Amino acid sequence: MARTRVRIPSLLALSAVTLALATGCGGSDDTSSTAASGAPEGGKKPVVVVTTTWEGAFAKAAGAEDVKVIVPQSVHHAPDYDPKPSDLAAVAKADFVLYAPFEPYAAKIKEAAGSKAKLVEVNLDNDPDKVKAEVDKLGGLFGTADAATTWKTGFDAEYGKLNRDLQAAWPGGTSPNVVTQVFTAWSAKLAGATTVGAYGPEAVTPAQLAELSAKKPALVLDNAHMSTGTVLPDSGAKQVKIVNYPGEDLDLLPVYRNAAVELKKAMSAS
Repeated sequence: MARTRVRIPSLLALSAVTLALATGCGGSDDTSSTAASGAPEGGKKPVVVVTTTWEGAFAKAAGAEDVKVIVPQSVHHAPDYDPKPSDLAAVAKADFVLYAPFEPYAAKIKEAAGSKAKLVEVNLDNDPDKVKAEVDKLGGLFGTADAATTWKTGFDAEYGKLNRDLQAAWPGGTSPNVVTQVFTAWSAKLAGATTVGAYGPEAVTPAQLAELSAKKPALVLDNAHMSTGTVLPDSGAKQVKIVNYPGEDLDLLPVYRNAAVELKKAMSAS
């Protein structure tokens, strides 16, 4: 995903102390009142600030209960968001700040707020194996490993049910050929579809258009948050809008349920 420069000089001016930025994830040199794992001592629940509902859903799945989301759900493209002073106040009280690599403002938010929170990079991908790996990691950091394990058990059961339902809906009993956007490959896996090509995050070039159309996909799984319009016009492929971000309830499972509904509807029409 292309990075977007975010304007925050006014926020930096609010900080009384400028911290040296750490490397990559920004947590190795932090000092705080947390234990070695980063979780608060004495059984206290961690305070977690996340940039978007996507990180928030991962945190909630891992067992976090006190989760503050910075970027409003109404912001269609999260990296475009301009942090506000109220965001700094939330970060200053956090034990953890979760962000994704394509969100350029997370480390600067922490610096501007003078926070000692542990900055944690999250791999935002709804592929089930990657989700469970992230939930395991966060559960370990938060000191909520048991809650993370319980969530994963329920997730596996729900994912398996959706996968079976979608395979039962394959047109003619055959796995459909699909083209995916780079951040929607997980939905093809959910459907048990056969991925014959991928595109993005940039718009499809004429050369890609010819190459992907020649694969004769039945479906194009487009990213609702980064749509570039009709991907393969005149190819006969049905385009399906896939939503990656959870709602304000920070529940990740509806993302899969909603994708399954759209996929089943598209397969029945193909």
